[in-house]
Amino acid sequence: MEEQAGRFITTEQLEEPIAEHQKTVWDAVRSAFTQRDCMGYWRYPLFSQVGEQRKEPDITIADRELGVIVIEVCAIAIEQITAIPDGERWEIIREVPHSPLQPQQEVEQHLRALMGLCDREPNLWRKINGRAIVALPLITEEQWQERGFDPNPNGCAILFQNHLSPASFLERLQQNAPIVPGDGLNDEQWQSLLTVLSGTSVLRKAPQNRIPAHGETRSTVLEILRENLYELDLKQEHIGKEIAPGMQRLRGIAGSGKTVLLCQKAAHMHLKHPDWDIALVFFTRTLYDQIVSLIDRWVRRFSNGEQHYDPKTNKKLRTIHAWGAIEQPGLYGIVCESQGIKRKTVDDTQEQQPHRGLAELCKRLAEEAIIEPIFDAILIDEGQDLVTEDDLKYQDKQAIYWLAYQALRPVDAENPAQRRLVWAYDEAQSLDTLKIPTAKELFGADLGNLLSQGAQYKGGIKKSEVMRRCYRTPGSILTAAHAIGMGLLRPAGMLAGITRAEDWRAIGYEVTGKFTPGQEITLHRPPEHSPNPVEELWGAPVLEFETYPSRQEELKALAQKIAYNRMDDGLKPSRDILVIILGSSEEARELEKKVATFLMGEGIDIYIPSALELNQVEPRYPQNNPNRFWMDGGVTISRVPRAKGNEADMVYVLGLEQVARQESNISLRNQVFVALTRSRGWANLSGVGDYPLYEEVRRAMSCGDTFNFTYQRPPKRNLNEE
Repeated sequence: MEEQAGRFITTEQLEEPIAEHQKTVWDAVRSAFTQRDCMGYWRYPLFSQVGEQRKEPDITIADRELGVIVIEVCAIAIEQITAIPDGERWEIIREVPHSPLQPQQEVEQHLRALMGLCDREPNLWRKINGRAIVALPLITEEQWQERGFDPNPNGCAILFQNHLSPASFLERLQQNAPIVPGDGLNDEQWQSLLTVLSGTSVLRKAPQNRIPAHGETRSTVLEILRENLYELDLKQEHIGKEIAPGMQRLRGIAGSGKTVLLCQKAAHMHLKHPDWDIALVFFTRTLYDQIVSLIDRWVRRFSNGEQHYDPKTNKKLRTIHAWGAIEQPGLYGIVCESQGIKRKTVDDTQEQQPHRGLAELCKRLAEEAIIEPIFDAILIDEGQDLVTEDDLKYQDKQAIYWLAYQALRPVDAENPAQRRLVWAYDEAQSLDTLKIPTAKELFGADLGNLLSQGAQYKGGIKKSEVMRRCYRTPGSILTAAHAIGMGLLRPAGMLAGITRAEDWRAIGYEVTGKFTPGQEITLHRPPEHSPNPVEELWGAPVLEFETYPSRQEELKALAQKIAYNRMDDGLKPSRDILVIILGSSEEARELEKKVATFLMGEGIDIYIPSALELNQVEPRYPQNNPNRFWMDGGVTISRVPRAKGNEADMVYVLGLEQVARQESNISLRNQVFVALTRSRGWANLSGVGDYPLYEEVRRAMSCGDTFNFTYQRPPKRNLNEE
């Protein structure tokens, strides 16, 4: 029943002053279709030009049997319609707000725009029945007839007040022939229609000009995967298409789609409210191009190709790094500039780590100035990376988040504390702090209650969402990464992790046993929560672990494997293959140079993130581009912090011994988790020498999707929800 209720999405709170009448029709839709195989939206985000503004349809329904139904709600009384002279143009008393003059034309325009999207899928072309309906919740059929109006003006179906009961509603729909006839849908076509509605087709990768390969190779698997569209994910549909009237927290495991959903949400906000000032903030600079590309895709999708996104010219939707730079201001710099305050730089801080330096400056700014709001909505990606330890808090608040909160205008005058701040995070990917970005941790005891006072906003939009399905990384790689990162199979007991069964279930695991010292725990990850099909298509392990007696042997094997990937697997060096280096800052930097130099000596072109050209081993400011992570023709070699948020089909993770020598270091273990979960296909983990951690890794890999361990004591870092 809960899943069926989730098939009706109210993308934004209904508008006053006619919300009551809109809600009447929307409630009638949900009642009539509740037992049917369907998907319904209040204000589905497909914006068509209507007069001088862009507008989305009021109600959109996809029904397995009836096809696509679009409904325009006109909350007008019978006495307010003076005439319908030509069957199309309704002459009405103009003081009525939000009342269209040509409702049939509008609703048909919305329907045909949506059908056009569907027809782009070859297996849906001319298969879907399409109906356009005008709903008049304040007018009965009898009143309409008494005025002598055509019951079906210009063939348009009208839904009157007396049709809003479930039986009458469906009967009325079936009485009216589709204005766009189709052949009907089989099971596969129905799933395709739901996928089109979700918009995930915009994420489908373009055909690759891969190097020819023979037989079952990685490239043949990837070509099959490219054609695969994942089935509708109801939770993602709600997150991506709903605009919350206040704070919203999104917790999701690696590869669950947090960045994609934030970009979708930002694009939707921008088209729905073009007057809003919106910022999408992130921490890893190499994500800049990816985020801009995603927003552009969603803007094009939601505007039916009539608009695009250019961050250089669009000042209402800003894609900004938390820190920023001279040529590309970040959140901190933009706020300083808006307040007439000189922006400070990393050289003005006492901190060595970027996120701590930013927090220090945000704390100083909070102590020295009262920030005037400049944004209507701020969306934060990689939220775990903007959290610091208590010494850099402003009062009891995280300084960077407090700056974002202050920079936001209140949602409404009656509730000035509520601001439209959305943050997404995966605490398992935090490399610098043990803090978890819960509402109380971010905003203190008082404001933290804004999320805890009720689970959802009026209208049903949830204040907090947890995403448990991992679409990017194959299941066996994800589970091994979790086990190694948290130390679940560590002889001395887990180092970090969740100790409540309900929180494990929230991220996609089934739990047997209780987290009390000495008790046996079994964790199982069902395959439906890791829908990436690469492992099934490949028919062999997608995660390998190898150790070598020397670094030279490890690098020689790496070069051979990359050469094989290129020549035999048909993979491209850039974006298909990624090499990630583990270790503390200085150790990783030295190993990165060593790996790059060796591969170049073997005739393999390499790319170091931020370099201006291939085979540049040590890019330095100002001869660099901090936003760049890939370059055509070269295999990217990256340390973990720069690799965050990026992904590749074949990922090589080197330097495990640098973690093994400090195996109780949670941040270093988190590096292993982040590195492995960059893979969307295969991963190879390697290290030099022999350490106890290596056996733990082998055990984690052999466990597959089920782990058994003894819970010994509370972990150093507890990842439970609030």
